[in-house]
Amino acid sequence: MKRVTVLFLHVLVIMTSGCGDPDKGRRSPETGFIGISHPVQESWTVRLTLTESGVKRGIIEAGHGAEYKINSGNEHHLDQGITITLFDITGNPSTTITAEKAVMHDNQDIEAQGHVVITSGSTTVIKTEYVKRTSNDKMIRSDKFVTIIKPDETITGQGFESDQSLKKYRIFRGSGNAFIK
Repeated sequence: MKRVTVLFLHVLVIMTSGCGDPDKGRRSPETGFIGISHPVQESWTVRLTLTESGVKRGIIEAGHGAEYKINSGNEHHLDQGITITLFDITGNPSTTITAEKAVMHDNQDIEAQGHVVITSGSTTVIKTEYVKRTSNDKMIRSDKFVTIIKPDETITGQGFESDQSLKKYRIFRGSGNAFIK
């Protein structure tokens, strides 16, 4: 019987503590309890725009995104199908990257992984499992196995680097087939 009385009083205190003027004593939401492995916010059907001095440089689309606080700022973890469209200096789409998931850092560096396919126009296709696009030099790099397919050649190797329009690239430890006309 004593146990029931204590439980009843506990419930009574909780019920009465919520009654009051909703505008009086309003406080901001507490986020201090959010751990490092929990997102600060989540979104579905995400579309992020990359800009540089107010000029659109890229668009990232994903089925789901979560923002995490890290020591140096924020990271956006994206998944459920990623499409990254990068624009050239004139504002035209130059390169598309698709992947299973990606991370966008505060400095607009993007890491994509899982069945990564990079296309530039209809001439060059790069397939790998991981790439990183750095915003300061507009380069795309990977240290994973890569296949580069062009109309007249197929090259494979362990790692590559390229400008983001895929016009100039280097492949590391490469091999492949090319057809010379």
